[in-house]
Amino acid sequence: MAKKIQAVRGMHDILPDEVFRWQYMQDILAQLLSGYGYRQLLLPVVEKTELFKRSIGEVTDIVEKEMYTFDDRNGDSLTLRPEGTAGCLRACLEHGLLHNQQQRLWYSGPMFRHERPQKGRYRQFYQVGVETYGMAGPDIDVELIALSHRLWQQLGIRESVQLELNTLGSSDERSRYRDRLVEYFQAHKEQLDQDSLDRLERNPLRILDSKNPDLKPVIDAAPAFSECLEAESTEHFQQITSSLDDLEIDYVLNPHLVRGLDYYCNTVFEWTTASLGAQGTICAGGRYDGLVSQLGGRAIPAIGFAMGIERIILLMQEVAAEQVQPKLPHVYLIRFGEQGERRGLQLCERLRSALPALRLTMNCGGGSAKSQFKRADHSGASFALVVGDDEVENNQYSLKALRHDQPQESLSEQALIERLQKELI
Repeated sequence: MAKKIQAVRGMHDILPDEVFRWQYMQDILAQLLSGYGYRQLLLPVVEKTELFKRSIGEVTDIVEKEMYTFDDRNGDSLTLRPEGTAGCLRACLEHGLLHNQQQRLWYSGPMFRHERPQKGRYRQFYQVGVETYGMAGPDIDVELIALSHRLWQQLGIRESVQLELNTLGSSDERSRYRDRLVEYFQAHKEQLDQDSLDRLERNPLRILDSKNPDLKPVIDAAPAFSECLEAESTEHFQQITSSLDDLEIDYVLNPHLVRGLDYYCNTVFEWTTASLGAQGTICAGGRYDGLVSQLGGRAIPAIGFAMGIERIILLMQEVAAEQVQPKLPHVYLIRFGEQGERRGLQLCERLRSALPALRLTMNCGGGSAKSQFKRADHSGASFALVVGDDEVENNQYSLKALRHDQPQESLSEQALIERLQKELI
């Protein structure tokens, strides 16, 4: 017997018994985003490696350690996308979507990073990204946060998540803060762990995000970013917090929230939960006003966020499992006898034409009436519809309730359609 081939480590299958939660979330999300005026675009999974080096930053962990990069047959360096913002912006620039116009866009699909797999973190993982371009004021920052807040309400997980908020100021302010931070941590090098020492020269802001509890005292005593903010950045952030107060959206100010990618500036935020252990961030984003010019366009304000679908699904299973139920068949059609087999097939298609919302499973592969009723029960269907030779001869079909006590009914085709229509309503 040939050896079975298993999935690549960190690449996971999403089985039918799990997919219904994904569909539920994506249906709600698509309707919500459309209601806010966001349009979907579909993006390639593979991009030129240079795109991510220029956008994410060459000295980040993602580019240095985590990207799946390869040379294609033409010798071009290509990369499986580790995140979606760079590809979305590349598409907008390539197709002229940012020329004298604002954009509200969203996308979804798999991303790839070579990380240590664990619960809620995979090497192929799925994200939804929401991106906006051409709007500089704090109102669009607030809209994105309000949109995500409404999504948590609709998914039934709002009480299990918390909004963390910070500002990174302009690129000049961030640069000044970086210098102060390096000077401070250089004076406390003996207290830093190896990861922080590695980040000290390359990306010192990430030290503030360290999960090492031993570093908490030295991090808490680090210079505050607010000391480097000028009036414009301070005013922008104050308008955001004031608007969130008006909308009664609770938040926590987190001065150590810096985000892991180099392109962020001004507003940064994360939605976190205590219900998923170490993988507690389910949604994160912020402003990246300088990224458009960094990739060859003219300077355009931009802000967006990405959410991890796997982590949201895990949280829904923890706190909102009863709210999400699989879409089981309404009817399982049982066929037996030569005429019953033939008529049953025809009847199925006529019922689907008459009742487009009907979820109808037809028995295939034969079997006795007893075995077919077992399949009907196992399918979770509400009704079994029986078509045998007797039903064909009498032009009457037997409808039997499987989930509640109700007399079996014998119905003509038109009466059957009317009866099922009432069930659908």
